[in-house]
Amino acid sequence: MIHAVRFLSKIVLWFVVVSVVWVGLYRFVPPPITFTMVGDLLGGHSITKDWTPLSRIDPDMPRAAIAGEDSRFCSHNGFDLGAIANAAYRNAKGGRIRGGSTISQQTAKNAFLFQGGGYVRKVFEAWFTFLIETLWGKKRIMEVYLNVAETGIGTYGVEAGAQRYFGHSAATLSPTEAGRIAAVLPLPKKREAVAPRGFVRRHGNTIARHVGVIRRAGLDSCLK
Repeated sequence: MIHAVRFLSKIVLWFVVVSVVWVGLYRFVPPPITFTMVGDLLGGHSITKDWTPLSRIDPDMPRAAIAGEDSRFCSHNGFDLGAIANAAYRNAKGGRIRGGSTISQQTAKNAFLFQGGGYVRKVFEAWFTFLIETLWGKKRIMEVYLNVAETGIGTYGVEAGAQRYFGHSAATLSPTEAGRIAAVLPLPKKREAVAPRGFVRRHGNTIARHVGVIRRAGLDSCLK
């Protein structure tokens, strides 16, 4: 029993050390690949990505991400307990499943973990969320998020998404274009930003209208 405890303690210690070093490295180095990208490659799909610093992405894009995914991004510590509780309440009532994940949690999942996995993955996601909030800060979290998030089948990051959908760089996105990309992010394999219909069009237009609200209210202040 003592040997088993010691063995488990060593495993936990090694995991902590490796994860801290890994997260620390990605503070300065762009993540070269993610498990989601690996899944695409193993499935026979090509991937398109083009790492772009946050300073070269139109400010309306992170504003659109905040408007569509996480309005309290600049004020929470990685976890929005209010959003989590609200999502749990709505899910308990039935209907369309809603998530309460913040941009920080999504970044932790996209950069270090895999899709799916249920509660086990959520535990690791919480740990990596704590690490990136502690070691990176908000600007780096947003920068990584906008570069590794899937914006279409085999398309990763807003630069590749902007080129795919609109034929130009993410440096010159309009609020409408940024809103449409943000509307695609929750379900990138099932939504298109070009000539969207139904929910994607309505949600994208709503996000676009809120881009100015995010700017005027200073809800993107942590990115300046």
